[in-house]
Amino acid sequence: MGLEALEGATVGTMVAAIIYSSFVFAAAESQTVMVVLGAPGTEEYGQQFVEWNQRWEQAAKQAEANFVSIGLTGDENESRELLKKLLAEKEEALDGVLWLVLIGHGTFNGQTAKFNLRGPDVTAQELGEWLKPLDKATIIVNCASASGPFINRLSGPNRVIVTATKSGHEHNFARFGDYISAAIIDENADLDKDEQTSLLEAFLSASKQVEDFYASESRLATEHALLDDNGDGLGTPATWFRGVHAVKAAKDGANLDGLRANQFHLVRSTRERDLQNDARTRRDELEIEIAQLRQRKAALGADQYYIQLEALLLELAQLYQRVETTPSNTNLRN
Repeated sequence: MGLEALEGATVGTMVAAIIYSSFVFAAAESQTVMVVLGAPGTEEYGQQFVEWNQRWEQAAKQAEANFVSIGLTGDENESRELLKKLLAEKEEALDGVLWLVLIGHGTFNGQTAKFNLRGPDVTAQELGEWLKPLDKATIIVNCASASGPFINRLSGPNRVIVTATKSGHEHNFARFGDYISAAIIDENADLDKDEQTSLLEAFLSASKQVEDFYASESRLATEHALLDDNGDGLGTPATWFRGVHAVKAAKDGANLDGLRANQFHLVRSTRERDLQNDARTRRDELEIEIAQLRQRKAALGADQYYIQLEALLLELAQLYQRVETTPSNTNLRN
């Protein structure tokens, strides 16, 4: 297979075309799923929110991740302080990926977006301050209405932000949380067929199901989910994607959203779990470099493009080869 053919393939296919490798067993990078249930408003909504929480709990169990639920039981006025306390503790204790999922309702007064807790609410700005000390990979999925402004406040390096709405003015009940809680472990949402569903794939699946719901009900859609993972504070809708690739350019030449979100899998495939953390980190960096190189193909010219592509692909292949032959790891998968 020549580089021209490789250029159109997925990263996984490209690596497989260069080298076939086994993966050593290694301790999986830890993950924590923290779900916050806000004020239900009505019994009907409350029952739905509990169901969505249960799905995330089941997903965390399947992923062998730590699971924390806030707002399901206990003093209804303690959710805010408990969330702040647990995030502060994670600053010291977290050594892996944090998934923070907000399930409930939101409000926006034209300037300030809030997530409605049982008791005192939390604003997007306050949550941003509480998350600021965390320097680990952090995923925030805000399933609430009027959640769009949370992207502006929470966006940053090594963060993926998903909101159920594109602005604070979409204030009706949001159904996005229902669909993404199911899609996160739905094998049918696995668009690139790597035997695991990424956050990006779950976002795309949930967005499509929201669209289909409003179309089937002949209703005007009152929610449009956004995803931001390039730190520019500007979310990208699902309509910008074809498969797992963004097909529209980001503002001011910024990196496209979706690259990082497609590297996060709550429930990982066997192959993904067996990668050592340092190898996974470098693999993710190389995948993003390849994707960014593709964006510059026209400007570079064919010769320079394929020279740089070959170097990245070879390093990626060598990474897998080192993983396979590391002396300290003797338990190999056939």
